Amino acid sequence: DLTKPMGALGEQRADKFRQRYEEFIDLDIPSFHYGSHYSSAGIVLHYLIRLEPFTQHFLNLQDGRFDHPDRLFHSIATTWKVASELNEMDVKELTPEFFYLPEFLLNSNNFDFGIRKDNNELVNDVILPKWSKNDPRLFIEINRQALESDYVSENLHHWIDLIFGYKQQGKEAVDALNVFYYLTYEGMVDLDAIEDEDEKRAIIDQINNFGQTPAQIFKKPHPKKQMMHHPMNVFDLFESKDGEILP
Repeated sequence: DLTKPMGALGEQRADKFRQRYEEFIDLDIPSFHYGSHYSSAGIVLHYLIRLEPFTQHFLNLQDGRFDHPDRLFHSIATTWKVASELNEMDVKELTPEFFYLPEFLLNSNNFDFGIRKDNNELVNDVILPKWSKNDPRLFIEINRQALESDYVSENLHHWIDLIFGYKQQGKEAVDALNVFYYLTYEGMVDLDAIEDEDEKRAIIDQINNFGQTPAQIFKKPHPKKQMMHHPMNVFDLFESKDGEILP
């Protein structure tokens, strides 16, 4: 649903974020729905951990070690369920590589990521959905077809409103459950005015590693793309022969 941010995809989860915003009280920090972000350096490294040079950047961020195997990117289905439902600290979206680069899904360098405690399985190649037939190239191809589908073209303007547009800040953002921690927004802190070097360094680290909201480009609703042909149902891409939607 491109009309909603990740945190609002489920009504029960949305209610929790709404309650957090309404009950948050701090004289120095404005209310927010999300303390994490949908895009950050950490998220990019989480997804691209199997691909150099991102592997080394990940290790640098983690003091030279891989994260706990249960927290590593290992399954498309699990990642979706965690980010859309289970974890209130996880609202991440996809990176561009999901639409053009199958290699990031393979552990071609044979890194030792360890064994997951929840199922005693080795973390290796990313586990793909059934509809991709365990083929990273097919997975990327279908993702790209979905991205370029008529459904996305007809609804992408809603996502633009949330990320770059009028629902990014102000009352519209509050109503859309789309308010993030204040340091992620452009111009919210004057670094030159901070005299304490430790405080300045901490804020810079927060900005660099934990997410930045793009500059707001549009102040009114983005126009819907004009469609010139009969729309295709995007969910047809994920159906089995008997019409069932594959996980």
